[in-house]
Amino acid sequence: MRQSITRRNLLCGCIALLAASPALSPALAQAKLKIGVIGAGRIGGTLARHWANAGYQVMISARTLEEVQKLAAEIGRGVKAGTPQQAAAFGDVVLISVPFGALPQVGRDNAAQLKGKIVLDTCNPYLGRDGEMAKEALEKGTGVVVPTYLPGVRLVRAFNQISAAALASEAHRKGEKIGVPLASDDKQALDVAQQLVRDAGFEPLVVGGLSTAKSFDQGAPAYHTMTVRELRAILKIKS
Repeated sequence: MRQSITRRNLLCGCIALLAASPALSPALAQAKLKIGVIGAGRIGGTLARHWANAGYQVMISARTLEEVQKLAAEIGRGVKAGTPQQAAAFGDVVLISVPFGALPQVGRDNAAQLKGKIVLDTCNPYLGRDGEMAKEALEKGTGVVVPTYLPGVRLVRAFNQISAAALASEAHRKGEKIGVPLASDDKQALDVAQQLVRDAGFEPLVVGGLSTAKSFDQGAPAYHTMTVRELRAILKIKS
C-alpha cells in the first residue's frame, strides 16, 4: 500500500466510517477532524471548550484577534486563535455562531474556505436585531434561508435551541442528557454532527432535512432546552 496517503483521503475515510457507524469511538473523530469556529461568543466559545476538552484540534475566531487570543489561552489544550478566514480554512468542520444578520457577510468573506465543508450553523434570527432578514427566515424557516447565504457548504442546523447557560453547565450531565435537534439534507454531515454533539456532552436528535429546522427555530415549541425524550414528544418523532 502506498505510504503517501493524503490528508484529504484520510478525512474522507474518517467520514465514511462515521457514516457507517455513528456510535464509533470519539477517538477516531478526534484523530482526523479539525474544527474551525467563526464567532467565539457564549455559544461558539463554549463549544470550542467542550471539543478541545474532548481532544479535537480547534481554532477560534471573532471580530478582534485579541479577543480570541485571550479565550484560546484560557481554554488551553492547543486551541488556536485566528481570523474568520483562517478558522474557515483550518476546519474540516466549521461552526458558525454569529448574529444572524452577519451571515451574508460571513458567506461572502469565506466562500472559498467554506466550499464543500460541513458547516454547523447555530445562528438565530431576531426581528428587533436582524430586521427583514429575520422576518424572512422566521416565515420560511432558517433551514431554507441560510443556504442562500452560505452556498456550496454541507449545512447542518445545530445548537441553536439550547441556552448558552445550559450549554456551559449541562454538558455530560448524569441521567438524561440535554437534546440537540439537528437538520440537514446531507446524511454524512448529519453523522459527523451527531458525533460532535455527543463529544460536546449532549444527545443528538435528527429531525430531518433542512426544511424541518423550522420546527426548532426561534419561537417554535421545540426552541427550548430539554431532553431528547421531551423533544421527541413535542416534535412527534417516534423512538
